[in-house]
Amino acid sequence: MKNIKEISLILSKIHSAKTIEEFLFSILTPNEVKNVSSRWEIVKRIEKGTSQRKIAKDLRLSLCKITRGSRELKKANSVLKMILKKYRSVIKS
Repeated sequence: MKNIKEISLILSKIHSAKTIEEFLFSILTPNEVKNVSSRWEIVKRIEKGTSQRKIAKDLRLSLCKITRGSRELKKANSVLKMILKKYRSVIKS
């Protein structure tokens, strides 16, 4: 977990979305990028109120992957929920 802490720290110091995107593409395989991207799409749709079954059908994913995102959003003081709120405020600007 030390490496995750190091990556988190350095990302928190980078103020360029383009640099962070380039970093992610350079450290992750194409399949990992696809998985991270689909997980982000899942939580955005769950937060909007889309049913898990519809998400599974639309994205051609198992309900297990979707359930994980749903569980995280239901947690008290969910960091994921906080980040989605921040995301929504940024895209509205």
